Amino acid sequence: MPLVVQKFGGTSVADAERIQAVADHVARTRRAGSDVVVVVSAMGKTTDELVRLAGEVSSTQPPRELDVLLSSGERISMSLLCMALADLGVEGVSFTGSQAGIVTDTEHTRAKILEVRGDRLREVLARGGVPVVAGFQGVSTARDITTLGRGGSDTTAVALAAALGADECEIYTDVTGVFSADPRVVPEAHRLARVSFEEMLEVAATGGRVLALRSVEFARNHHVPLHVRSSFTWEPGTRVDEEDPAMEQAVVTAVTHDTSEAKVTVAGVPDRPGLAALLFRALADRGVNVDMIVQNTSAHGTTDISFTVPSGDLPTSTEVAESLVGELGAAGVSSDAGVARVSLVGAGMKTHPGVTALMFETLAGAGINIEMISTSSIRISCMVRAERVDEAVRLLHAAFGLG
Repeated sequence: MPLVVQKFGGTSVADAERIQAVADHVARTRRAGSDVVVVVSAMGKTTDELVRLAGEVSSTQPPRELDVLLSSGERISMSLLCMALADLGVEGVSFTGSQAGIVTDTEHTRAKILEVRGDRLREVLARGGVPVVAGFQGVSTARDITTLGRGGSDTTAVALAAALGADECEIYTDVTGVFSADPRVVPEAHRLARVSFEEMLEVAATGGRVLALRSVEFARNHHVPLHVRSSFTWEPGTRVDEEDPAMEQAVVTAVTHDTSEAKVTVAGVPDRPGLAALLFRALADRGVNVDMIVQNTSAHGTTDISFTVPSGDLPTSTEVAESLVGELGAAGVSSDAGVARVSLVGAGMKTHPGVTALMFETLAGAGINIEMISTSSIRISCMVRAERVDEAVRLLHAAFGLG
């Protein structure tokens, strides 16, 4: 019997009516001849509310206690869904992350999964039941409750699918799939029937928020096919799997954008080995994830180093850079929160010249200045002013005929 892991996000289980609709869908899948394992997020904005409460009672918020608090939201969802399944004659058995055998490292609020011991889930499946697992959480090697960070329920679902040998992992959300651009910015954007893991990784990393980056990495590494669908329409969505070498790839598959980044520039750095390493090691030690890096051509023995970081890490990044000005021999540090990234993603870029030229010509024609550039074999990213990024997305979507 085929095995499907179905993950339902917060909007999918936002209230009693939505939970009953999810239960009905799970029961239908079960009756259609598939074994089902369900992963649920917290209801609606429950996690945001818990974070708010934590902020009201504590300025310290010990990470261990924050994880215990935040993990409670998914536990509510899992037990309510099992009750709804019982009314439909389906045995649903709820499991916390630790009960499901999800073992993580000891990094609270952003733990990584080390192992999945799915014996208890297999026992429920063997007797015809439906395991319902709380997403976003696990138990550390130190036997503490941990949470997996943003998109953690997606990661939970993919990890369970890999461990249990599932035929597919379905990710249910409030959109009907992955689109060629954000439909709120580009109304004529269309749903993609299929994308490769590599393309989806680039989409997730450059602003596409349908799937969490970590979950796509896990799916690619463990060869777990994904199916992104809407829990409001139940229609087929976007399939994410291995690239098919027999198929002609679209030159550009999607245009993405990200307004959650900021730029830091360290000016007047002496042009000698080891200084860039000193800077980026210090940032790494503070947990800052650096993305794009540009080092200007040396002039008069000095160079400027610019890099982008998540906006939330801008104060830390600036602090670290400023603390090293003397050791680096730099002239100073500046920051800019008014930037945004626009990217083209497409597996066909590997074999089609001219993509970069058309992108630059399109932006130049509208007077949109490019401040930084970063590329991979299937992606081109440009930093532009944040107030013009929506315009850039629309122009590029039209220029590459994605409507």
